[in-house]
Amino acid sequence: MLERQSAPDRSDREKDLVNFIINLPLFEFLERDELLEVATRMDFVEIDPGEVLFNEWDKADFVCFVESGELDMTKKTGPDSSDVMATLRRGRSIGEMSIINNFPRSSTVIARSKVRLAVFPRAAFEEILEKEVNIGVNILKGLANLLSINLKKASSRLADNMLPLG
Repeated sequence: MLERQSAPDRSDREKDLVNFIINLPLFEFLERDELLEVATRMDFVEIDPGEVLFNEWDKADFVCFVESGELDMTKKTGPDSSDVMATLRRGRSIGEMSIINNFPRSSTVIARSKVRLAVFPRAAFEEILEKEVNIGVNILKGLANLLSINLKKASSRLADNMLPLG
């Protein structure tokens, strides 16, 4: 489904990737040389407005990060209906858990505008875990931190919407 964006020079693409991912929570525990090691296993892809990045229940084998544009995360509400749960913009990640498990996608993600994504396949993460253990561990620390932040936000939203007891 995702097609790699052609780049005239591999090192320019990798520099662009490093400059983008350096500020992402998943990679916050990595040094610049480690980020370059990760960037060699990533690529940029582009999708057009209205294009589906993936569907709910699809196989999940990559995480991606919005470099530019907007994506709508939707959830089925009926056989022929769905609601937009969130709009994802620059810096947001989609499918973080897909680098560590084989669970299907929990939502459908559709491009609202022209979107450029940095894609990190699970196979690349597994290769890093085998060959560059310290980098893999630091990515896992970033993942744990990101999931913790997301859980706190979800808990806060749930508490805000609960009716008072008594």
